[in-house]
Amino acid sequence: MQKEFDALKTQGAWLLIPSPSNRSVIGSKWVYKVKKNPDGTVSRYKARLVAQVYTQEQGLDYFETLSPVVRHTTVRIISALAAQFGWQLRQLDVKNAFLHRELEEEVYMKQPQGFVDPTCPNHVCKLVKSLYGLKQAPRAWNSKFTNYLPAIGFKSSLSDSSLFVKMDDGDLVFLLLYVDDIILTGSNPIKLQVMINDLASVFDLKDMGRLSYFLGLHIQYHDDGSLFFTQTKYAKDLLKKAGIDSCKPTSTPSKPHTQVLAGEGSLLSEPSHYRSIVGALQYLTFTRPDIAYSVNLVCQFMTQPTDIHMLLAKRILRYIQGTVNYDLNYTKNKNFDIIAFSDFDWAANITTRRSIIGFVVYLGDNHISWQSNKQYIVSCSSTEAEYKALAHYAADIFWIRSVFKDIH
Repeated sequence: MQKEFDALKTQGAWLLIPSPSNRSVIGSKWVYKVKKNPDGTVSRYKARLVAQVYTQEQGLDYFETLSPVVRHTTVRIISALAAQFGWQLRQLDVKNAFLHRELEEEVYMKQPQGFVDPTCPNHVCKLVKSLYGLKQAPRAWNSKFTNYLPAIGFKSSLSDSSLFVKMDDGDLVFLLLYVDDIILTGSNPIKLQVMINDLASVFDLKDMGRLSYFLGLHIQYHDDGSLFFTQTKYAKDLLKKAGIDSCKPTSTPSKPHTQVLAGEGSLLSEPSHYRSIVGALQYLTFTRPDIAYSVNLVCQFMTQPTDIHMLLAKRILRYIQGTVNYDLNYTKNKNFDIIAFSDFDWAANITTRRSIIGFVVYLGDNHISWQSNKQYIVSCSSTEAEYKALAHYAADIFWIRSVFKDIH
């Protein structure tokens, strides 16, 4: 806590002033987190001061809040390219990232618990920097960072605003931004280090070295240059959270031809537990296309889940129990073409009679994009449903091609 408080003071995060009579004052609290390594061991203990934003008023305390993050498909495309051409994947972490941007709005906060200034205990903090917890904080940081990148030669991709590309005498450098986590890769390791030094001269960042743990993904490297993306730790934590970490595994994530009505079964007394599990399953599909269809099915009952819907979710968890070590493999390929497969199930949803579509896109032998969802409208024939499925995944391929155009 003392280390965090000292960092905030060094950054000039606020000014102590008398409490204003015409503005609301938001609270503050300490949030504690145990940072762990990919193997589950404790890396460090972290305390962070955050603003309590439930009293913030839109139009007064904040305006815009949207902050873009890199798309998962973009991460997989760059990973496939790194495996294909033997590029280094480097990871950067910005310390106290949100404190790098000055606030545009006037926001007042109570003094941190345990660190009240004894000489002026009734004063409040007028925030100068964008503190963690503020609704506008992610957007403010993103604006600060992305506005600096053009100064060192980066251009934002038109297809993904969080992918930045630099062409330097035939060498390519790519930067992927997800809030304050940064992936850097490219064809020249020396120029990668130059970029890291340039960023470190402006932002207080930590060079994490080779990319190994990113947003719950554990990245492993093999001697032949292949990359393995796995969410084993995330999956085990999810099973433990659901209380079935010792359950008996099943061979499939759902039964064949599973059809369930929205109102079938008894309503759950605690629907938030169901929503929490299903929301966590959605993130697991980052490396698991094999559960995309089943997860999409259980996502359709988030409003009023029943015990029948919970059984469907638990079957997915039982399948994960038996496949917890499955990973996504990126290898070097002789054939590096874009290849896609699509399928549909006409009027498969018995509640709405909408068709279910699914597709997967490969770059060589590497999965880079997949999806399973309902069509937006009812198709009157199987031919109509098939053409809609074709148009849906063709649009995704067209977007992928536009990404390749942006990265030269």
